Amino acid sequence: MATIESVLNESRIFPPSPEFVQLANVSGPKDYQKLCNEAETDFQAFWAQQARKHILWHKPFTQILDDSDPPFYKWFSDGEINVSYNCLDRHLSTQPDKTAIIFESDDGEVIRATYRELHQQVCKLANALKTHNISKGDRVVIYMPMRIEAVVAMQACARIGVIHSVVFGGFSSKSLHERIVDAGAKAVITADEQVRGGKHHALKATVDEALNMGNTESVKTVIVYRRSGCEVPFDPPRDVWWHEIMQHTGTDCEPVWVNAEHPLFTLYTSGSTGKPKGVQHSSAGYLLGTMVSMEWVFDYKPSDIFWCTADVGWITGHSYVTYGPLAIGATQIIFEGIPTYPHPGRFWEMIDRHQVTTFYTAPTAIRSLIKLGGDLPEQYQLTSLRLLGSVGEPINPEAWMWFYEKVGRSRCPIVDTWWQTETGSHMIAPLPGALPLKPGSCTLPLPGIFAAIVDESGHEVELGKGGFLVIKKPFPSQIRTLWKDPDRFKKAYFPQEVAGGQYYLAGDSAHRDSEGYFWIMGRVDDVLNVSGHRLGTMEIESALVANPLVAEAAVVGKPHEVKGEAIIAFVVLKGDFPQEKDKVRIVTELREWVAREIGPIAKPEEIRFGENLPKTRSGKIMRRLLRTLAKDEEITQDVSTLENPAILEQLRQAH
Repeated sequence: MATIESVLNESRIFPPSPEFVQLANVSGPKDYQKLCNEAETDFQAFWAQQARKHILWHKPFTQILDDSDPPFYKWFSDGEINVSYNCLDRHLSTQPDKTAIIFESDDGEVIRATYRELHQQVCKLANALKTHNISKGDRVVIYMPMRIEAVVAMQACARIGVIHSVVFGGFSSKSLHERIVDAGAKAVITADEQVRGGKHHALKATVDEALNMGNTESVKTVIVYRRSGCEVPFDPPRDVWWHEIMQHTGTDCEPVWVNAEHPLFTLYTSGSTGKPKGVQHSSAGYLLGTMVSMEWVFDYKPSDIFWCTADVGWITGHSYVTYGPLAIGATQIIFEGIPTYPHPGRFWEMIDRHQVTTFYTAPTAIRSLIKLGGDLPEQYQLTSLRLLGSVGEPINPEAWMWFYEKVGRSRCPIVDTWWQTETGSHMIAPLPGALPLKPGSCTLPLPGIFAAIVDESGHEVELGKGGFLVIKKPFPSQIRTLWKDPDRFKKAYFPQEVAGGQYYLAGDSAHRDSEGYFWIMGRVDDVLNVSGHRLGTMEIESALVANPLVAEAAVVGKPHEVKGEAIIAFVVLKGDFPQEKDKVRIVTELREWVAREIGPIAKPEEIRFGENLPKTRSGKIMRRLLRTLAKDEEITQDVSTLENPAILEQLRQAH
């Protein structure tokens, strides 16, 4: 791979306030450097110290890292723990009546659960699972609405050593079927429906469709939570009601102690082949990653009200809803709905109502909120906020600035976090009381994470040059393997071509600036090769969104017989959808704007306008569909997870 060129130029710097630094868990650059130095001196001893500090061990470990069979690394492998015990039981003697979860439903109903109440619900469901012959090592697929019960289901599985596989409630029956079959699930936990934005979406009916597709004989039980009370097909004795089985079980359930390396869950993530990859995480190492990042990156304080807006169907909802916040003893918000219902100020209203201190959301959501009303946050106090966070994709500098100024009132640091389903927890992110911030940069690696940028042969590139983002040493929360596919795991994440398979290959391109800060430039397959220049799509998107007319932009490549690839931009404007007579003028203006911001080489060949971009219900832009549209090819991919499938036709006709 030729070196990827970095063209984004961002010079603004925002140091943390002295007040924030003084109270921070990692206070100032010296504290950060001290932790990094400890890790560099002896990274195994460093992680062992963190594991003893954060995790309650049933059987303490004596072996730290087993690297005898790389890349199948094992951490703390002779120790025993239970993850649910570490999230719930540990708090019963110190803060049983502290609110663990403040749940707000789509219609605004608020339900609170203390640590004691959550523990009781988890024990009851765990006992119910046992009565249905579900035990350690079995797999359970969870296909639930974003409610407290989804967390209860995950924790109940963890309590008895059952491996859960959560499937996002927006996935189709075909996607659900693939995951049930691949996991060999013994049970499915679901609900009659989910309710989002005032709309009802069937879940039980989708489960039935999936189970009728064949090869699902492993499923013996379907537990159905009654969310809306609608009528659903019922097939006893396989189908059982959540509320009925919970009536007949006790509120005590001894945790099943498992080996530190026992799989806690598998989570399916998209792969370049189209076949989902079942990312398998351990128990102890994964939990440790979520806990240290809660302490370091989110600077957790016992008085915090923490709100991560992610659905539990994604890794962010696993790490920073179900496990990290509970393990560290936090009070957190769980929200069933969407940010625009019943009005576009819903997020800001909720922050004020619940006095949220830490707000963690995705750049896509941030850009959508800007489009809904860039000045809307000013109608709310938002004085409880002390820390903001961004997750899921690189955040463009203009969205970063809006988030910082309009939501954080220029006083809340933003933790722009780079990590993946496969890493389990934050890898590169600012420790907010230790590092100055730069809009669009995820700053520096966490202590104990040895990140680098290399060329295709594995040699580190010089500062300012782009390349492959890798992690050079094992870390506790990393993926252990792909479920039932170790060969694919090795080829995908530890390819021999890069440094002889020694490094974890993230699949992202990045560069480091003169101060060593990391800047994510996009997926390696989102790198465009235009006339011999390799350009990261994120940088062109950032330039477009910096234009005052533009709310959101996504850039993809299209084969070009002269340039190799042509840049195609899909753009959502802040104002009304443009009239035909205005399109030529706006296209010309935006192309010249990009030429000025980046250079003529980055000018889009074509700009298509839409009222929105094709997004999953979690807000992720489906760039693969945009690549298909750019090539004027028929869409053959599954579009059932799209929030707005009709947008595809609009973008096709915009050509």
